[in-house]
Amino acid sequence: MILKKMFSRTWLFTTLLVLGGTALCIRLGFWQFDRLDQRRVFNAQVSSMRAAEILVLNKNLPADISSMEWRAVTVTGEYDFENQVVLRNQYLGDQYGYHLITPLLFSGTAVLVDRGWIPADGSAAPERSAWRKYDEPGLITVTGQIRLGQAKPVFGGVADAEFSLAQPRLDAWNNLNLTRISEQTPYPILSVYIQPNANQSDSVPPIPSQPVVDLTEGSHFGYALQWFTFAAILFAGYPYFLRKQE
Repeated sequence: MILKKMFSRTWLFTTLLVLGGTALCIRLGFWQFDRLDQRRVFNAQVSSMRAAEILVLNKNLPADISSMEWRAVTVTGEYDFENQVVLRNQYLGDQYGYHLITPLLFSGTAVLVDRGWIPADGSAAPERSAWRKYDEPGLITVTGQIRLGQAKPVFGGVADAEFSLAQPRLDAWNNLNLTRISEQTPYPILSVYIQPNANQSDSVPPIPSQPVVDLTEGSHFGYALQWFTFAAILFAGYPYFLRKQE
């Protein structure tokens, strides 16, 4: 009787809305489980890499280094200041600036190093010559962690301009796209970059920083249960509502 009423001409549209809402809630519940799985994979990656011994690039340069994000790393080499770039929209507290990204040459190859925050000094379009005051000439040992670049902007972010004859090189980047940066670098660079360890007492630019990584599972499991509960309420509550109408 209730089933017949649900699909009657009077209640058909409402029934379709309820079934669609139920399906949507179920889909959102499984989406939260997918997010939970991704979070667990990320947490496992960070934990395993942080448990690994420090990687000395001068002695060992793994072919699969791009799979080692978050592993501790150290390397000794010389910076190439002629081919460094900056990353836009970086803040130190409420101070706007850039992150200075410099190639470090070692053992016939190079790796980009995020040397840290530098002030914008009121310049909307920074000049490479202005960065030379941050030069650290000679042999440098960098210790930090392996990080992957960012090829695409985050939601709402700005993509970088394409190379052209008028603009064969980009000095200021919105995204740390290692593949594209390598195209304007006159020698091979690794597919990862190094984020040096931060020193809380460091107040002289460039100032390195490290992200705070949350290794909890978040609220995804609770959100999934909420969506499944909403689906159950819709699916079971609708027939009860129709009975009450009788």
